[in-house]
Amino acid sequence: MTVFPQVTGGSEVVVVVSTTDGEVARGSGAAGTSVRVDVPEPRLWSPDDPHLYTLRVQLLDRRGSVLDEVGSYAGLRTIGLLPDSEGRPRIALNGRPTFLHGPLDQGYWPDGISTAPTDDALRFDLEKTKELGFNFVRKHVKVEPAHWYHWADKLGLVVWQDMPSLTVSFDGPPGIAPDPVPRARELFEAELIKMINQLKAVPSIVGWVPFNEGWGEYDTARVAELVKALDPTRLVIANSGVNCCFSRPDTGAGDVYDDHTYVGPGEPAVTDGRAIVDGEYGGLGLVLDDHRWPGPPNAYEMTPTRERLTERYAEVSTALERVVAERGLSGAVYTQTTDVENEVNGLLTYDRRVVKVDAEVVAKCARAVIDTGSA
Repeated sequence: MTVFPQVTGGSEVVVVVSTTDGEVARGSGAAGTSVRVDVPEPRLWSPDDPHLYTLRVQLLDRRGSVLDEVGSYAGLRTIGLLPDSEGRPRIALNGRPTFLHGPLDQGYWPDGISTAPTDDALRFDLEKTKELGFNFVRKHVKVEPAHWYHWADKLGLVVWQDMPSLTVSFDGPPGIAPDPVPRARELFEAELIKMINQLKAVPSIVGWVPFNEGWGEYDTARVAELVKALDPTRLVIANSGVNCCFSRPDTGAGDVYDDHTYVGPGEPAVTDGRAIVDGEYGGLGLVLDDHRWPGPPNAYEMTPTRERLTERYAEVSTALERVVAERGLSGAVYTQTTDVENEVNGLLTYDRRVVKVDAEVVAKCARAVIDTGSA
């Protein structure tokens, strides 16, 4: 691993890597330079074993006295694409095909809207995601507080991180919108760079999503190349939902072709060297009046009862399992973790008080899809 300390003064930086059993490696370098530490026989981070190393970084003066010290953690893992037995590119975590399956997570709350009430609340959503059998979450057009990513690291959930989108009008029919004005593009790219630099040390994040469904989309290939240049260690999903909505024609950029089909599952047939995923599908709704936002509810398909919602989830999941095997999908994102205001297609209610599906059935379905896609 490599540590990039930002320091003022001092002579030397020492990095100590340890586990609960004690120190496993250390490295040092001149203050202000990067420090590489070789960890022998590294224990790799994964959803099944979210192992994190403890870091201690010390700033020393010329006499070797400690001027300052900070603690942190790190996870070691790889992400990339590998061909399966049929030559189809698949997402591989730590050198092994790993199907990424989880919910779209918008991170809305009925009291704070985009602000969670507590750290426990941030953890709760991710714990429920894990309990429902998933190994993955797509953080949708929002950047969360650092603790959200900490819990994803600690609990073992792979993350795709969206860039918050530029404005798009939903008043008219879908279609290609005009380019954002130059100042908007300038600010978008500046904030995109800041987001990546802020989050690039998070081990659970394995993919960057600069655009979604064409919202504010422009110069897609160039922006995807910018992201890849900033962080060549992760996947780039140039435009999630490139097949729909306001999206421009597919440029072929990035590592992943991402299909949005509701209720789905989508059956993308791209064979150009990119992995293929269902970046959004599902959206099955259930109205629970004592636990929802006021106003008319909406979903891609309504169900009348918890039992029917669970039944439909299982039916769609069975269809997804077939598509995974036939098309070689590498991931699937179900919409969504919780209800969000008038969207009532969450697995949980907006107030988080009710799990709207039979959790055991959903977990069994999720594991079956993951197993099929990871074979």
